[in-house]
Amino acid sequence: MFRIVKESKVLDVNSSYSYLMWSKYFNKTSIIAQCEKEEVIGFVSGFLQPESPNTLFIWQVAVDEKHRGKGLATKLIDQLLRQLEEENVRFLEATVTPTNIPSSKLFKGIAKKRETNCAIFECFSEDQFPDPSHEAELTYRIGPLK
Repeated sequence: MFRIVKESKVLDVNSSYSYLMWSKYFNKTSIIAQCEKEEVIGFVSGFLQPESPNTLFIWQVAVDEKHRGKGLATKLIDQLLRQLEEENVRFLEATVTPTNIPSSKLFKGIAKKRETNCAIFECFSEDQFPDPSHEAELTYRIGPLK
């Protein structure tokens, strides 16, 4: 997971420790894709929001560069939602920077495929980040899911 995020050059890279912790403590709301060699080629990490447990927040989506453009991210999210059917997830949320066009297309495409709404609104403005080069983060809220 760490390698794919680092190589993406788009996503915020967290410590390798955080990815190990995420894999251990949020494994029911996250999913990975592996190739024949058991190498991780993609993942979706998420959690059910404590104040809104019917909402799955997607923290990061990443696919190895060699495997992009094949619908893997959509398949992973679809599979994750199937795995969480008993949790009665009705909404999917994620934050996306304005220049991350692939992620924007991914979440809009999921809403279209599921014939539901995709509301987009500001979550964090640029001036809320200590790093002046960090873009604003927009929330994509998809749902209600069927």
